[in-house]
Amino acid sequence: MTEPLQMLVVDDEVPLTQVVGSYLEREGFEVTVAHTGPDAVAAARASRPVLIVLDVMLPGFDGIEACRQIRQFSDAYIIMLTARDEEVDKILGLSMGADDYLVKPFSPRELIARVRAMLRRPRVSAGRSDGDQVVTLGGLTIDTEARTATVDEVEVDLTRTEFDLLAAMASRPKAALTRRQLIDSVWGPGWYGDEHVVDVHVGHLRTKLGDDASDPRFIRTVRGVGYGMVPR
Repeated sequence: MTEPLQMLVVDDEVPLTQVVGSYLEREGFEVTVAHTGPDAVAAARASRPVLIVLDVMLPGFDGIEACRQIRQFSDAYIIMLTARDEEVDKILGLSMGADDYLVKPFSPRELIARVRAMLRRPRVSAGRSDGDQVVTLGGLTIDTEARTATVDEVEVDLTRTEFDLLAAMASRPKAALTRRQLIDSVWGPGWYGDEHVVDVHVGHLRTKLGDDASDPRFIRTVRGVGYGMVPR
């Protein structure tokens, strides 16, 4: 019998964690809850969830910091919760690797729909072409089968989303890809939300690759379109 997928729900409002947790449990997931930033990080280490619902405003330290710390050891999907529309820009600008966000108050059914869509993402096949599974672009080598990326023969530690985004661009190295095209490839056609979430992950990807947006070695910004690899 298949083990239930582990979920982590983090919010300082206990009733909210109970409601969200109960909806997830009805879907067959096993749920752990936490109510502070430090507890969120500890729970993520202990339970190794596949998905985390993480509030922005938490005692101890906030959800943005919790997300940053969790990303150092976990590739779990992360959905951020925010209490005001104005905080959406903060999430997109300062996110340390979140995949999606919801503004409170929200319907638990909407959250479940987001969770289902996220778990359907084509993570393994994203960015893979019918050609070679190893792509070399200058000093960057991407192995889509081993899911590794190296810069000047040094392996780079990428999250699942970052790798899939890089592989999607590298599969069409001469193309300028729109944010929507990248979302369809990495997040899946059923994903809905702000397309600028792509910008956040490209920013993190550039940092890890040691790339400079003003003088790019690997990833170029195509104004008015999206992103692509630097032509070779």
